[in-house]
Amino acid sequence: MSQFWSPVVRSLQPYVPGEQPLVDNLIKLNTNEHPYGPSPRALAAIEAATNDSLRLYPDPHAGALKQALAKRYGLSVDQVFVGNGSDEVLAHTFFALLNQKRPLLFPDLTYGFYPVYCQLFGIKHRLVPLDEAFQIKISDYMGQGDQQAGAIIFPNPNAPTGRALPLSDIEAVVRANPTIPVVIDEAYVDFGAQSAVALLGQYPNLLVVHSMSKSRSLAGLRVGYALGAPDLVAGLERVKDSFNSYPLDRLAQAGALAAVEDTAYYEAASQRVVATRDQLTARLQGLGFEVLPSSANFVFARHPEHQGKKLADWLRERAILVRHFKHPRIEDFLRITVGTPEQCDSLIKALTECVRP
Repeated sequence: MSQFWSPVVRSLQPYVPGEQPLVDNLIKLNTNEHPYGPSPRALAAIEAATNDSLRLYPDPHAGALKQALAKRYGLSVDQVFVGNGSDEVLAHTFFALLNQKRPLLFPDLTYGFYPVYCQLFGIKHRLVPLDEAFQIKISDYMGQGDQQAGAIIFPNPNAPTGRALPLSDIEAVVRANPTIPVVIDEAYVDFGAQSAVALLGQYPNLLVVHSMSKSRSLAGLRVGYALGAPDLVAGLERVKDSFNSYPLDRLAQAGALAAVEDTAYYEAASQRVVATRDQLTARLQGLGFEVLPSSANFVFARHPEHQGKKLADWLRERAILVRHFKHPRIEDFLRITVGTPEQCDSLIKALTECVRP
């Protein structure tokens, strides 16, 4: 610990991302990356943008990308915000919209960056426990604007559980809290959940955050975006322009634009993942695993006779990586990314050797 660190830095407990090993021939099912590559149109656009223009700054407003996203969702351009991955978009959201006098509410088991942002920005917050089935209870978030909460955020589907709420439940939460911001983090929405984007025209307090790292297979490009009322987006823009006025480089803007326009490709790829997820779920259940209902590109599973860490270690010894969390409520669960059918075959073979020696 350096003597030159500020008090805030000294107290930080940074988010720990999934392992990105520099080893060949591993089956990587630990970071929810898409098993299939990006749209060929996106790759071609990135290649075409790799030219002399890289000596110039990119469009600070990412105008063409915003226009494409606005068209895709039937919104106006001033309802679209873009950033370096949804993590940066979320960081700006926490700072611009969720730092209120009353505490921010989010689930106790959810995306691990949320408490990190609260610590970084000094945001008061309250963890809301999931129920015994690891589901968000919307009754815990109803009418909080007049009582205890200054803002609300949760993912749909939730991570790491993969469970999703129906759109009617999302709308009930937003409608019950008209005086506070409600943010729905939809990083995994394209794998089977209902998007809250359809509600934006009715609720000015709603912000929806998306990522291009999952369904559009662009985790290495780092592009995310938020959709909401113009005044919410304007708040995010104020933070961005006080931090980094050129967030998306030329290659990122070109690739993301092409990916947005190639809807058929990513929808077909997502359906392939969904089909493999359903098969993987059934095969894990056949081995005695409890698997939570998933609307994401991963499953969350535990075996009644084997500790989660031991299973993760067993798989690692066989060059298969999955994600294990140390939280007491979920320490026996594994979060397993849906890979290709061949990768899932290798996973099931290894687990069969462990649970049925």
